[in-house]
Amino acid sequence: MSIYDYVIENRQGESVSLSRYQGKVLLVVNTATACGFTPQYKDLQEMYRSFHEKGLEIIDIPCNQFAHQTPGNDEEIHEFCTWKYHTSFDQFHKSDVNGEQELPLFTFLKSQKGFKGFGKGPKALAMSLMLKKLHPDYQETSDIKWNFTKFLVDRQGNVVERFEPTISMKKVSKVVEALL
Repeated sequence: MSIYDYVIENRQGESVSLSRYQGKVLLVVNTATACGFTPQYKDLQEMYRSFHEKGLEIIDIPCNQFAHQTPGNDEEIHEFCTWKYHTSFDQFHKSDVNGEQELPLFTFLKSQKGFKGFGKGPKALAMSLMLKKLHPDYQETSDIKWNFTKFLVDRQGNVVERFEPTISMKKVSKVVEALL
């Protein structure tokens, strides 16, 4: 299967085939509105504004699986994001990214790019310590570990990179720009 074979639900409840994004560079992100990483919405919007006309699409999939940091329904989430961060990229239905109810899209993405660590620095160390307490074997699975994990897909539909939420948004932006 290819990423273009997947269908996801938008916030209005309509099915959207990812085939509509063929030929684009995609950044698929599981997001949250009440997380320490929520300010990344600002960076995502800046990236979208800078690179959309060059072929970047951001697929924002809110998720409430990590410490229940995405309260509210799809419309409330959308209102928060557009009011606070002025987001203009596509936002989809709040969905699970791990477990029995996970979106098949995330099953595919995780099969293409597994977890390789949080990198270095204080945020990376904090995430590692927190997850080690919650899930001692967290490093052994490809599961999404927290909000704002990002998957980068090139114009041919290949999943080329996975960025954990602790990775600098400047680094993410440079890798995205290189694909454009």
